[in-house]
Amino acid sequence: MIAKDHILELATAHLKGTNIYVTGIKIGSDNHINLFIDGDEGVTIKDCVALSRAIEGVLDRDKNDYALDVSSHGATTPLVMPRQYTKHIGRMLEIKLEDGNKTEGELVACDDKEIKLESSSRENKPIGKGKITVVKQQTIAYNQIKESKVKLKY
Repeated sequence: MIAKDHILELATAHLKGTNIYVTGIKIGSDNHINLFIDGDEGVTIKDCVALSRAIEGVLDRDKNDYALDVSSHGATTPLVMPRQYTKHIGRMLEIKLEDGNKTEGELVACDDKEIKLESSSRENKPIGKGKITVVKQQTIAYNQIKESKVKLKY
């Protein structure tokens, strides 16, 4: 069986010096390897092919029969690393929190510890009739996030 650590080591060595990084590795019992990558400026098919060839050049098919699929992280796949948030500033996020609550808003800032979301809602005026638009900001630490997805516009 091929070890995740070994695949990660090979991928990291190949990607060193680039803005591309590994976001996930899945290895099935039949040695089917799925390697997911993302980049600060996105990922191209060329990036996936180059990484696949680099790893296949090192692994020995005579020793381990395997299948290798290298693909981008995917637009609908949850974000898994703080590094991924930066390129999504200005986009809407849907977030499930560790406490079971859900929230959404526009990502307006992030750093290595937390993200800041902004959302607006219509609320009753404090005095008189009618409604006003209220803009709220929410700061969420990464360790409070169970799942975070970019909300795509169609």
